[in-house]
Amino acid sequence: MVPEAMPKSLLVMGSGAIGIEFASFYNSMGVDVTVVELMDQVMPVEDEEISKLARKQLEKHGLKIITGAKVTKVDKKSDSVVAHVEDKDGKTTPIEADRLISAVGVQGNIENLGLEALGVKTDRGCVVIDGYGRTNVEGIFAIGDVAGPPMLAHKAEHEGVICIEKIAGIPGVHAMDKSLIPGCTYCHPQVASVGLTEKAAKAEGRDIRVGRFPFAANGKAIALGEDQGLIKTIFDKKTGQLVGAHMVGAEVTELIQGFVVAMNLETTEEELMHTVFPHPTLSEMMHESVLDAYGKESPEEFFGVVMEAYFQRGADMARHHPALYQLLEATFGLSTEQVTWRTEVLVAP
Repeated sequence: MVPEAMPKSLLVMGSGAIGIEFASFYNSMGVDVTVVELMDQVMPVEDEEISKLARKQLEKHGLKIITGAKVTKVDKKSDSVVAHVEDKDGKTTPIEADRLISAVGVQGNIENLGLEALGVKTDRGCVVIDGYGRTNVEGIFAIGDVAGPPMLAHKAEHEGVICIEKIAGIPGVHAMDKSLIPGCTYCHPQVASVGLTEKAAKAEGRDIRVGRFPFAANGKAIALGEDQGLIKTIFDKKTGQLVGAHMVGAEVTELIQGFVVAMNLETTEEELMHTVFPHPTLSEMMHESVLDAYGKESPEEFFGVVMEAYFQRGADMARHHPALYQLLEATFGLSTEQVTWRTEVLVAP
């Protein structure tokens, strides 16, 4: 994975987290990158809406993405490869690239360990365990990639803690709940999620509420020059339980942990709506997404109008504070006429 020279072109097989991260990195280094994905969306485990937004931005940055296709054959040349890519209609197109990365999945290395002789149960190349890392054979435990998906470093680390504490007989050890493990993709834009996607929640027969808030309506995101992204939350309508959170945009891999904590604490929409988020921050969008799921009017818009009124006093805002005026317009989606009308109402004697 450390080439002696930077390739001019690269073909990546698979658009999971690993494939997209490599594709995004090499693209940022000026490499001509093409991604081939068997499924109909990039990052197939992510929420479909988030995936579409991520793809739009990745392609805007120059990535070529082919979905619903597979590499059926690879011809190796002296210093390049030719991949034969077959689409869903059976049409095959040759694509030549300097280098090829196969990122079609991660496999636990369980061969030649003697598991079969011991009678340890396995399934599709992974050791079968319970929430404490115990296998079906007394005294044999497993953690990490060999114990199955999600194959993530933070999942493996926590599995290790649970497993050792259980072996040591420490009371009150909580079993691993894989539904509460966050997933992060470190591409540009970043993608992060925890819990059920909208599609998965509906497939379970849940009656849900969905909230959304775009980066384009957040002042901090605009100031950072990162106004493309979305925060999406999914709630069980009957109980108010937060069952899923999905994000795409700047620093969402840092933001997601807020929702992970909330879900571990079984936080409801009521508690999230009454939580005070600091301003100005990207994290405010998490709050706004929750409010949107329940049809609550955002206090951020009112704050913006009040600030406009403040700057309007004694001076023409459009003349003396054009940058702030444009920022507030862009943030809250107000036309010049709306801003003027709301300002006049607020500053009227």
